[in-house]
Amino acid sequence: ACYLWSADNLSWLGIDGGLGIVSKIGLALSVGVVAGIGINTAHEMGHKKVQLERRLSRIALAQSFYGHFYIEHNRGHHVRVATPEDPASARFGESFWAFLPRTVVGSVRSAWQLERARLERLGKPVWSLRNDVLSAWALSAVLFAGLIAVFGFGIAPYLVIQAVFGFALLEAVNY
Repeated sequence: ACYLWSADNLSWLGIDGGLGIVSKIGLALSVGVVAGIGINTAHEMGHKKVQLERRLSRIALAQSFYGHFYIEHNRGHHVRVATPEDPASARFGESFWAFLPRTVVGSVRSAWQLERARLERLGKPVWSLRNDVLSAWALSAVLFAGLIAVFGFGIAPYLVIQAVFGFALLEAVNY
């Protein structure tokens, strides 16, 4: 998908063509569907006891830059489900469009607070790669940086569109 999005930027390699804007948006949304499926798969793998499956869960979340979901869902949502403290539970009468920004911001905030408390209990610094939120975001940043290095900065809009659409699909299920 990155190749297709950036093909018109690769004419110096002898690659002709490229996609129009409508096709590019369609491509990003299509890959966003895959990201949404990946998040739901990661959700199930995050519940497993086997360490490898939990690590694969984090890798699957990298595409959508939603790695904090692993922490918030397992340690936050399941503890506070359907309470006012749960950012992933819709409020009675709340529209999806009101729910979406509230749950995204609330989930990031909740994941950070949960991880801070965990690290403080262990006597570890919050600002380190032992922080599961930071390490998840670092994994996404490395993935995105690698793709941008190969395909050029022109794929940045594609990466954002597919990630947002992917996590919006997850949040539609939560809603």
